[in-house]
Amino acid sequence: MLSTSSRLRLQEILTRMAMGKVVTLEERVYVNKYATRYQNVSTWLHKALHIQRNKHNSNPIDELIDKLDLCSSEPNSAYNPDHDDLGEWFSGAPSWIRRS
Repeated sequence: MLSTSSRLRLQEILTRMAMGKVVTLEERVYVNKYATRYQNVSTWLHKALHIQRNKHNSNPIDELIDKLDLCSSEPNSAYNPDHDDLGEWFSGAPSWIRRS
């Protein structure tokens, strides 16, 4: 369980991260330590990184997708049909999603 002081410190760091402000290596390690242990902190981290990458959306559809948090947290994880095999791209997926 997160203490109030830890939660407030994490949220302050993640807010700065989302705004593109300076975050030290020690603070990033601190956030990562909690993100590996607590799912809600991991979600906060992914959302902060997503906000940081997509600050200037003027398209209402992009804004909706951002609010729904449907995108991947990894910027290079998009499927490229020219270079990627769809079966390999889903290799880490549950068996019901993989190709038969």
